[in-house]
Amino acid sequence: MKTRFSAALTAAVSALAISLAAAGCTNASEVEAGAGSSGSGSAKASAQPSVDLTSVAKDPKIAAMVPADVAKKGTLANGAEGTYAPAEFIGVDGKTLVGFDMDIATAIGQVMGLKTTNQSSAFAQIIPAVGTKFDMGISGFTVTPDRLKQVNMVTYMADGWTYGVAKGNPKKVDATDVCGTTIAVQTGTAQADDAQASAKKCTAAGKKEIKILSYDQMTAASQAVIGGKADLMYADSIIVNYAAMQSGGALEQLGGKTNTDEKGVVLPKDDPQMAKAVQAALQKLIDDGTMKKIMSAWGAEGTMIKTAQINPGK
Repeated sequence: MKTRFSAALTAAVSALAISLAAAGCTNASEVEAGAGSSGSGSAKASAQPSVDLTSVAKDPKIAAMVPADVAKKGTLANGAEGTYAPAEFIGVDGKTLVGFDMDIATAIGQVMGLKTTNQSSAFAQIIPAVGTKFDMGISGFTVTPDRLKQVNMVTYMADGWTYGVAKGNPKKVDATDVCGTTIAVQTGTAQADDAQASAKKCTAAGKKEIKILSYDQMTAASQAVIGGKADLMYADSIIVNYAAMQSGGALEQLGGKTNTDEKGVVLPKDDPQMAKAVQAALQKLIDDGTMKKIMSAWGAEGTMIKTAQINPGK
């Protein structure tokens, strides 16, 4: 069954063909793969947000912290995987990377007196290319011990996981007890793993079993919920919230957030000075309200942090 969408919603939902592996998720077995189930989400979508960053000016002290080789180029090359709305995805023009990560990257460059170039890349290729092809990578990277062995990371947000259901929660799902439900997830995500673990617990406790629909793209998972094939979707809260915002009310968040983790800008391991410069730039953006302006525009203000840290917990 095909779904009728407005042009804006079609673009937005296409952007939701997200790779939650970009959030540092682990592998999970695919239970039911394939194209997405469709539904009747024909409500008008919100317009793609646009953030005016013209007021973000160069900070001479922070610009002086930028390593000479980067400053000499006059540009700041950022690598991003463009299927993680609203953090980074291909805009309505079909070619430009947009999203709050892209706005943050642009603002960092302006504070440093540099022009940021946001370049699309396969997610797995960003970290190996940081320090050569890319000066940094802002692409929903979760801070993990394994990554901190390879790169420096500067935190700029924290997010958790949540459920999404059809408007009004017609299946009357209880977020605290999902036994007996059908859960749509994206294959290869931490949420897919967690759903599998919940399914085993429900079975072991003699409760109704969980059916897991696992899709290659989150677009399909969200459509499964809108169309009634799944009772709920399971993803990072920013993904669920943005999907809800762009669906014109066809989706809504269920319950609060769990498993909160920090996301960080990826930087060369052998260049601690660059990490210090990025940390200073991010802190300035946090303190002067620019970060709030960006995150609020994209519906992600709930992910904000007060302090940007270099390699936290290490």
